[in-house]
Amino acid sequence: MDHRPTRVRILRRWYAGFWVLFGLCPPVVAVQDRGDATKYSTWVLIAVLAAGYLALTVFPRNRIVGPTRFLCLLIVVLGVTANLLDGGAAFFIISLPLFWIYTSTPERAVGMITAAAGATAVGHLTGPVFSSGNAIFTVLGYAGGILLGVWVDQVIRESTERTRVLGAELERTQSDLAAAHQRQGAAEERERMARDIHDTLAQGFASIIVLAEAARDGIGTDSTAAAKQLMSIERTARENLTEARVLVGGGPAESGGIAQTLRRVLDRFVEDTGLTVHAELADIVCDQPARICLLRCTQESLANVSKHAKANTVGVVLSHTEAGPELEITDDGIGFTPHEARGFGLIGMRNRLAELGGEFAVTSSPGEGTRIFASLPAGLT
Repeated sequence: MDHRPTRVRILRRWYAGFWVLFGLCPPVVAVQDRGDATKYSTWVLIAVLAAGYLALTVFPRNRIVGPTRFLCLLIVVLGVTANLLDGGAAFFIISLPLFWIYTSTPERAVGMITAAAGATAVGHLTGPVFSSGNAIFTVLGYAGGILLGVWVDQVIRESTERTRVLGAELERTQSDLAAAHQRQGAAEERERMARDIHDTLAQGFASIIVLAEAARDGIGTDSTAAAKQLMSIERTARENLTEARVLVGGGPAESGGIAQTLRRVLDRFVEDTGLTVHAELADIVCDQPARICLLRCTQESLANVSKHAKANTVGVVLSHTEAGPELEITDDGIGFTPHEARGFGLIGMRNRLAELGGEFAVTSSPGEGTRIFASLPAGLT
């Protein structure tokens, strides 16, 4: 929060008190032992000036006493009091800041100060007593007031310009940051969509292609097997359609226990590949993100077994521990070197689990099979 306006108001209040105490009060006191004409004339002038200043500060939008009219009144009072009091340098010098406060440009301030200095000098020269010291102080106050005021005005202008430049830079930075957040959000959304499509639609289409090739080859030799494969193609296509609707928000996703969902996936896997699957699936109730994460990890792992592992047996264990649900998928296939793998599937599984605060590990080596391990925090069940 910028406190500069508050500080300016406080400084102006302090100066107002200073001006009243050392500007308006001395002339009132100085004429106490003067003649009635001088005394009452001075008091009336000071009272009118004080009333004008009060109206200007308390009611800044009044149409009677504006800044220019008040400064003109001040100039007149400075000239008259300089004549009546045989001087006026002190009153003039103390009043100098008012010309800078209530003018819009340095040029107007200098012009008003020049007029005030001239009125003070004329009033002093036409008075009954001439004081060279008072005249010198008037000239010094005039020169000092202009030089100091111009310097302060320049400092304020430079500060205002720096503030403007910094404000513009801040706006540009905020705009760039918002654009960067938007790009990051778009990139994350693309990555999520790519991962979902890879784990669902792409896997389904790959299964459809494999089943279609097998059905085509078996149409002339084993019509029963071909018919069974065509049914699998139809079922896979329907599941893909359901997955597509879920991805675009057009249909509800499953919720509740994950074990039944995984059993259906494993049954389809056995039916399509003919591999032996040993499954131990605890009946765990998960929230929607955890359920989808465990399902996608299972689907991706089984797809990798089908395409790459050349395995005979697959083991799937879903258990519930104090730390949270754990999923372990093993196969007796040819294995691979995990750090050399470049596929999107492993990266997608790792990212899914990381988003939910889970852990992911791949253990494998050539000729030794593969073990996929995934765990999620207990708070997601």
